[in-house]
Amino acid sequence: IYEEKNKNKTLIFSEIKFVLLLLDPGVGRPSVYHAVVVIFLEFFAWGLLTTPMLTVLHETFPQHTFLMNGLIQGVKGLLSFMSAPLIGALSDVWGRRPFLLVTVFFTCAPIPLMRLSPWWYFAMISMSGAFSVTFSVIFAYVADVTEERERSTAYGLVSATFAASLVTSPAIGAYLSAWYGDSLVVLLASLIALADICFILLAVPESLPDKMRLNTWGAPISWEQADPFASLRKVGQDSTVLLICITVFLSYLPEAGQYSSFFLYLRQVINFSSTTIAVFIGVVGILSIVAQTLLLTVLMRTLGNKNTVLLGLGFQILQLAWYGFGSEPWMMWAAGAVAAMSSITFPAVSALVSRSADPDKQGLVQGMITGIRGLCNGLGPALYGFIFFLFNVELSTMDPIQGDYSIDPIPAHSPAEQTLVPGPPFLLGACTVVVAFLVALFIPEKRSPPPVSDKPHPDGKDSLSSLAGAPPTASDEDFEPLLQDSIV
Repeated sequence: IYEEKNKNKTLIFSEIKFVLLLLDPGVGRPSVYHAVVVIFLEFFAWGLLTTPMLTVLHETFPQHTFLMNGLIQGVKGLLSFMSAPLIGALSDVWGRRPFLLVTVFFTCAPIPLMRLSPWWYFAMISMSGAFSVTFSVIFAYVADVTEERERSTAYGLVSATFAASLVTSPAIGAYLSAWYGDSLVVLLASLIALADICFILLAVPESLPDKMRLNTWGAPISWEQADPFASLRKVGQDSTVLLICITVFLSYLPEAGQYSSFFLYLRQVINFSSTTIAVFIGVVGILSIVAQTLLLTVLMRTLGNKNTVLLGLGFQILQLAWYGFGSEPWMMWAAGAVAAMSSITFPAVSALVSRSADPDKQGLVQGMITGIRGLCNGLGPALYGFIFFLFNVELSTMDPIQGDYSIDPIPAHSPAEQTLVPGPPFLLGACTVVVAFLVALFIPEKRSPPPVSDKPHPDGKDSLSSLAGAPPTASDEDFEPLLQDSIV
């Protein structure tokens, strides 16, 4: 009976594998550019909905808009944190392409529901967090098709594409919403999401080698691989890494909350128009791209890694305090420029933790940092929404979108002028970043260099060759999936 069960199990896995291989045509060899297109289309579709989502959110929850927004985004973030290791481990067994399809489909599934049923729309957004881990699978896909020395460049290309999609799409969505209504924007976003799904089905090839899928097909997934807290439990084993992780938690917690509620805050409290919000996102996004490329390179060379982290935290304290006390629109614009400069913090922290860890522990420490950020993505939005609720930062009405496409957001009397601290959560966030700054002061600048290996480094091809789709030149024994221990 036992042998018969195993035989049936093997037959089922073989049939599933045959179906997946038939559905795996793709176009060309797997490359970073396939990942770039998938990321751009997904987040471009969601960026179009920035303006309609603010309106629908307030119409659905007129009394406790900020609280409900925080709860919705908080549940989504926590589900993403819990599911990312499991989906990553499964993608190491079944391949990247099926899970790219699953994550993109369920992440974009709520989009059409915005006009059909707002309640189901927000419920689906919360539940879709269990699959909203496209970046995890994308980074694994990139790791499969690039060599280690060029991986950071490939990740940078993916991140820049993500930023570019959010720079352009909110402005386009605001323009279309002002002239043609929200329904057209939702329809366009749905079509772009459908195009992304079709692109994965028809054009994206599988990046995980067939022999690896053959060797691991049907292999059991251990709890250690799927446990989202596995990396967090190892934080205290190294004092330097512990200090860095505390710094990341205290600085990213307010950033995650700010990202989830800031545009709603601009709309309801500062009275920015939808058009102005779109322009604001574009300007800050462009400044952030410049800060994370040109400015970050110069600062790392002149100030050093640790001082760059401290400078980024200083910018973050300034912009959060400015948002907390600011009541005029020009203050929001000035603080937005400072916020763009503070975007250098996380890449500088990633480089610092990489230099502080031994060569054989890079995946472990990066997994700790990513796990902490995932936890903050769940706690931050809920915390901000609760603080807004405690301080009664709500409005009873929201002006409809104007059709003249004006960029003047100022009414006669801004509601933010009625209180001394218009944005209490931002002020609290500034206090937590001050503590992060103090903790970062104790991070050692340099660690003793690891012993140099006597093994010669293999020669590799030009870095652009792998980005264009050429297979890595590393040996088969050195080829490992990215998500074995919940790194992403």
